[in-house]
Parts: sequence; structure tokens; C-alpha cells
Amino acid sequence: MQSLPYLRESASQTAGPYVHIGLAPGAAGFHTFETELGQTLAPAGVPGERVTIEGQVFDGLGAPIKDVLIEVWQADANGIYPHPEDPRMADCAPGFRGWGRVISDFDTGLFKFETIKPGPVPSRAGRMQAPHLNLWLVSRGINIGLNTRMYFPEDAAAHAADPVLGSIEQRARVATLIATATGPSTYRFDIRLQGDGETVFIDV
Repeated sequence: MQSLPYLRESASQTAGPYVHIGLAPGAAGFHTFETELGQTLAPAGVPGERVTIEGQVFDGLGAPIKDVLIEVWQADANGIYPHPEDPRMADCAPGFRGWGRVISDFDTGLFKFETIKPGPVPSRAGRMQAPHLNLWLVSRGINIGLNTRMYFPEDAAAHAADPVLGSIEQRARVATLIATATGPSTYRFDIRLQGDGETVFIDV
């Protein structure tokens, strides 16, 4: 049997500018679709408190990253995911998608999206998780997509019992997952990839 030639590992490659062409072509200037996938997390009529979240992603030197793509996954206002793995899926709010894509502004790096505030979600072990958004982000300079969460500041009592927050050994870093209220139903959530105040990222 003929042996195959040894193949060396190729150089690592970050997501680069092409992530937008493939996942959000409109943001890259390619008007391929009339409506891009993931633009609306919670269509009009979905019950729940409407909230607006904005923020920036910063690199290790504190500079805003201006080509970030963020995917948001969340439960509805009753803590139900529109996904087959949630046994309560049939009771999820009609029309609620629970998923969306957010693109940062290419000049400022600011991202902004509107959705509904999720309800508490039971974990697989049965413990209740505080209301949160699941975030997955990619951009130039990131080799592998990063997972993190955003919690709401008014739910401090629920944070104390949340199993994910409770698993963070460096307790001071819990604050990196909690947004800041900036007005009625509006929040600021910045993500820091490295350095002082580095956001907690989750291995999922």
C-alpha cells in the first residue's frame, strides 16, 4: 500500500473580513438578500419587555474592534427556547425566534440591537439560571468564535443562585458579565477580549 505524503498543519487564520460576506453580506456591501437572516430577534407582537442593548468590543490595548459579528441566542419572556431540546418548546411565544445576528458599526465599533428581556431558564441539572443573553462573537483577530453571556443588573438576587455565575472562581470577574442600565429598558454591555476587565468567556 502506498503511503500518503505527510501534510503539515497550515497556518492559523482569523475570521478576517470575509465573515461578513458569508454571514451578513449586506453589511459588506453585497445586497444579495431582500431581508438578511437574523436581523430581527423578537418581531413586533412577541410578548415581553422590550429592551435595547448597545456596546463595543475592545482588544487588549483598549481599542474598539470595528468589524465584530455577534450572534445572540436567548429564551422568551417565560424562559422558553424555541428549540427542540427545550421540552417546553410548544409553549414558546408565537413568532419568537430566539436568535439573531448583530453587526458593529464599521466606523465606531458600536453594536446595538433590540429584543425582549428573557425569563429565568432552568439548567440541565434543574437549577434556575438568571435571565441572560448568550453571545457568540467573531471578528478579525479572533481565531475561534468566543462565547459569553450578558446578565441584567436588576436581577442581583437571581445572580446569586445562577450556576454559571457561581462557577466563576475569580469572583471579581462576575461583573464582566453584567450589563449596566443606561435608561428605562436600555443597557450598555462592553466586551473586553484581554487585559484589565477581561470578559469571562465560556467553553461550550
